[in-house]
Amino acid sequence: MKKVAVVYWSATGNTEAMAENVCAGAKSAGADVTLLTASEFDGSRLGDFDAAAFGCPAMGAEELEDGEFAPMFDTCLPLLGGKKIALFGSYGWGDGEWMRNWEETCTAAGAVFAADSVIAHEVPQNNVLAACRALGAALAA
Repeated sequence: MKKVAVVYWSATGNTEAMAENVCAGAKSAGADVTLLTASEFDGSRLGDFDAAAFGCPAMGAEELEDGEFAPMFDTCLPLLGGKKIALFGSYGWGDGEWMRNWEETCTAAGAVFAADSVIAHEVPQNNVLAACRALGAALAA
């Protein structure tokens, strides 16, 4: 049974709903899943898991949230080489540039994407939540 961490930061609940659906998908595929907020996780815990999903909304000028999430993720970044990961999050403006930049950063670090990242404009609709469940299942595979 694979151990999967789902780590997120959410201000409005949109990214939290996505995280819960990633968890549901991974559990349905047989994984042992741990749901954590960014303040509960750092790079020292990454090795405890076979795979990890990270969720963060776009903030400011399409950037990762810089109070809790970005500092936590910075501790994980040097450890992503060969690690199976997934990214997800929501945004309210722009065109998803924050996710493209985040994916490039993870690719440069050597991360292995389990599936395409999932983004939601504002409140995640049913099709986005289904994509989050599929993302979780891909992490568990």
